[in-house]
Amino acid sequence: MIIDAVLAEAVRNNAEWCRAMCAAHGHPGTFGPRAWTHDRRTPLYYPDAVTLTGDATAGDVLTGIDRSTPGASVKDSYARLDLAAEGFRLLFEAQWIHRPAGLPVPPAPGDWRAVRTPDELAAWALAWSDGDADEAALFRPELLADPATTIVAGHAADGRILGGAVLSASARVTGVSNLFATGDTDPAEAWAGCLGLVPGDHVAVGYESGDDLTPALAAGFRETGPLRVWLDA
Repeated sequence: MIIDAVLAEAVRNNAEWCRAMCAAHGHPGTFGPRAWTHDRRTPLYYPDAVTLTGDATAGDVLTGIDRSTPGASVKDSYARLDLAAEGFRLLFEAQWIHRPAGLPVPPAPGDWRAVRTPDELAAWALAWSDGDADEAALFRPELLADPATTIVAGHAADGRILGGAVLSASARVTGVSNLFATGDTDPAEAWAGCLGLVPGDHVAVGYESGDDLTPALAAGFRETGPLRVWLDA
């Protein structure tokens, strides 16, 4: 897979994960030819629109979202839009990343496996949110019924959650998002534990920024292209 194809699949995969999260909250949003949009305010941390192609315009994303109150966000997947004139401010920039299929995955301490039950999901979400019950409520049991979504948790021998992530499967790639490590768990171990559940013939994709990018690159990921997230002020 050449870089442009990997980037396009990473973008689509991430939009599909945003749709899955929104579907778990009762409203999946709409895929158009150049953008996925959501005409209601999306769950916490999730964008109201995602561009799908490099030629997407401001109109492609703004006509499909709710701007009746401040706070709508747009994931500018190819970092090509300038939404400042529309009243948005740049919230952050990040890098799409990919890890080629077939790379060996180092062993990770603990037992890394899929979350299967609502109780396991609730424990995972509390660990992900560092104990914030309001943020943990983002992850609803409906996600467990989505065949493309696997929520991964690593467990110590005493049952403590070491870390985890969300894996989102597409035809040829698997997205890795919401990766976290708890306590003194090394983020490298969390990456290894979660990558161990990615199909061997899939490219792992996702995006990271700031200090979170370094351990991803150390785990074998490569930078694929920039993205931006805009916030309606």
